[in-house]
Amino acid sequence: MKTALINANVLTTDGFKDRQSVLINAGKIVGIYDDETCPTGADTTQDMGGNMLLPGFLDLQVNGGGGVLFNDSPTVEGIRAIGKAHRAFGTTAFLPTLISDDHAVMAAAIGAVDAAIAEGVPGVVGLHLEGPFLNAERRGVHDSSKFGSIGERDIHLMSSLKRGKTLVTLAPEKTTPDAIKSLTDRGVIVAAGHTQASYDQTREALDAGLTGFTHLFNAMKPMQSRDPGIIAAALEDNRAWCGIIADGHHVHPAMLRLALRAKIGEQIFLVTDAMPSVGSKDKQFSLGDLNVEVVDGKCVTTSGTLAGSDLDMLSAVRNAQNFLNISLERAVGMASRIPAKFMGLGDQMGDIKVGQQANLVLINKNLDVEETWINGVSA
Repeated sequence: MKTALINANVLTTDGFKDRQSVLINAGKIVGIYDDETCPTGADTTQDMGGNMLLPGFLDLQVNGGGGVLFNDSPTVEGIRAIGKAHRAFGTTAFLPTLISDDHAVMAAAIGAVDAAIAEGVPGVVGLHLEGPFLNAERRGVHDSSKFGSIGERDIHLMSSLKRGKTLVTLAPEKTTPDAIKSLTDRGVIVAAGHTQASYDQTREALDAGLTGFTHLFNAMKPMQSRDPGIIAAALEDNRAWCGIIADGHHVHPAMLRLALRAKIGEQIFLVTDAMPSVGSKDKQFSLGDLNVEVVDGKCVTTSGTLAGSDLDMLSAVRNAQNFLNISLERAVGMASRIPAKFMGLGDQMGDIKVGQQANLVLINKNLDVEETWINGVSA
C-alpha cells in the first residue's frame, strides 16, 4: 500500500517546507515532493491541511504511562499500554525503562521487550535498565536494597536482549572500566546516572566505552570550581550524549541553557522520565512501598522527593523551545534526531527523509497532536 500525505508543512533536514507531499510505502518514506510534482498512483491520499508534519519522537526513558508502571507490569501488554499512552503525545519510538529491581524482574522485562518487538508492538525499540548498579547516596526514589556490584552474571543478563537496543544506566564509581567495556563489547549502550563519580572516574568510564548521561544534573554530584565532577566531564567531552528532563521542575531553565551552550556538539536530547500518570486520569500511583502523587505538575513522594515526572514528550518539546530560547526545529531534533543518533538508530528514524521509517507526528498551529504514524501505520 502506497500512501501520499499531501499539503503538509514538513520538517525536512533543511527545515520546514510548506505544501509538501510525503510518499510512504512498506512502512518507509520513499519520496518527498512539492505538492505540484508529487507522483500520482498512491493507493491512499491524505490531506494534512497545511499542518506541521514532524519526525516522530524517540523517548529513551519511559518508566510508565496510561496507569501502568513497567516494574509492576514487565509484560508485552504492559509495554503495549505504555506505548499507546505516549503515542498520543507524539512518541513513536520508546525504551520501556525498568527502575532498579531484582534479577527476576530484570529477566522478565528483557523477555517482555524481546517478545514485544517480535510481535510488532508499535513503538518499542529496546529497553532501558536504569540500575540497579547505582550509588545509594544519589538513589533518588530507587530502592537501594536492590543495589549491588556488577558480576559476570549481571553482564550476561543485561546483554541478553535479542531484538532491539539495550541502554544501561549505572554509577561509574560502583563498577569498573572492564565491566563497562564488557557491556559495550556486547552491544549495550552504557550511561552514567545516580552517581557520585568524580571527573577522573567519569573520564575513565568514557575511555571504557560509556557514552550516555541519564537526566543530566539530577541524581548527580554537583559541579564545583575545584571539583568539576561528572557534569563537567559530560559537557566537555564530544563522546558524551546527555539526556535532560525539561519539565521546569527537575532542572532550572537557566541551567538547561548553560548546558546547551557549553555542550560540545549537538548531543543534548530530551527524555520524559515519565511515570504511570502520563496519559492517565489517575494522578496517584505506587512505586514499591512509596506513594506518589502529581502535585502542581510534578511527581512527588509524601516527603516531597521527585519521583520521575508527569511529562510527555510534546510538552518537553514545547518547554525546550521556551526554556532554551530555541527554534521549534531544534527542539524537535532534541526529541527525535539526537536520541536516534545516540542509540545508533539514526539510519532508521529521527528525520523525515527518504529511506527512514515512516514514524511521523502531525501537529497543528497550537502544537497539539492531530495524528501519528509508526512504520507508516496511522493512529
